[in-house]
Amino acid sequence: MSQTLNNLENLAADIKRWGIELGFGQIGITDTDLSAAEPRHREWIEQGFHGAMDYMAKHGEKRTRPAELVPGTIRIISARMDYMAPEARDSEEVMQDSSLAFISRYALGRDYHKVLRNRLQKLSDKIAESIGKFGYRVFTDSAPVLEVELAQKAGLGWRGKHTLLLSRNAGSWFFLGEIYTDLPLPVDEPLTGHCGKCTACIDICPTQAIVEPYKVDARRCISYLTIELKDSIPEHLRPLIGNRVYGCDDCQLTCPWNRFAQMTQQDDFQVRHGLDNVSLVELFSWDEATFKEKMAGSAIHRIGHAQWLRNIAVGLGNASTTPEVIQALENRRNDPSELVREHVAWALQQHANPP
Repeated sequence: MSQTLNNLENLAADIKRWGIELGFGQIGITDTDLSAAEPRHREWIEQGFHGAMDYMAKHGEKRTRPAELVPGTIRIISARMDYMAPEARDSEEVMQDSSLAFISRYALGRDYHKVLRNRLQKLSDKIAESIGKFGYRVFTDSAPVLEVELAQKAGLGWRGKHTLLLSRNAGSWFFLGEIYTDLPLPVDEPLTGHCGKCTACIDICPTQAIVEPYKVDARRCISYLTIELKDSIPEHLRPLIGNRVYGCDDCQLTCPWNRFAQMTQQDDFQVRHGLDNVSLVELFSWDEATFKEKMAGSAIHRIGHAQWLRNIAVGLGNASTTPEVIQALENRRNDPSELVREHVAWALQQHANPP
């Protein structure tokens, strides 16, 4: 180990090279100082913008103090992996057809948690093969980690006004993952922001969830409403959701920097089960067994069948009135789930009394 520590710059270069070989788009390294981000994060929580995501608050300051989350941590290896599938149907076309279901492009393939965690573990194994045993822990959106702040400090990009990480060379269509480690690696320089006066993401948000540059009220965000919120979706927001049944990509689709987005090279993120171009009626017909079978290994699986149907019911309520749409809703008027029944009743009311 001592010999390796005398050559930390070469080790850092090796880690970045190994990362690329494992399918990551970029690797950066940073220290653990998130003191600049801590007040902003605390204020966001105090304003209640995290909604029902209690896990955002319950870990206290471990999210902004990596060494308290994993004692001994002095560096974070931050990694990005591109996920946009090249053959996926054009998002705008799908959203403009109210009979189709729009699913956020990150969820069209396999669950990214498993994919990134596996690759980050392989990267950690490569480091251990080179230098021997060392202290580390792998994270992929699975613990109190400020991923975007760490990635920005590691030089992977800058926080956009929609709060996602943006890269000059890769836009924002990528996942982030981290390795917390006790290796005293040299750190990379953080990047400055390049959003300028652009407000495209703020202007396009269907529910105006971006309440000011760099601040999102999750309680209005369609991704939150369709994924994180387990209860009834507020009625005044339902018409604004359109046909977005899992997540929302509007702020990314309009961002000029995504002209430079990289298509994924990973088979795991290719479209599965035709989810890039599927009708709401078809998805609404899935029973629980079908949902579990088709969504096995997908990020969508974790929301469960009832919440999935809740979301689709809203989409059907916003769809053009057709006999197929009405029949699909009628078929679930007496669904076992009270949550589903409520949203079906609302959807049928929308067609009975169109706005």
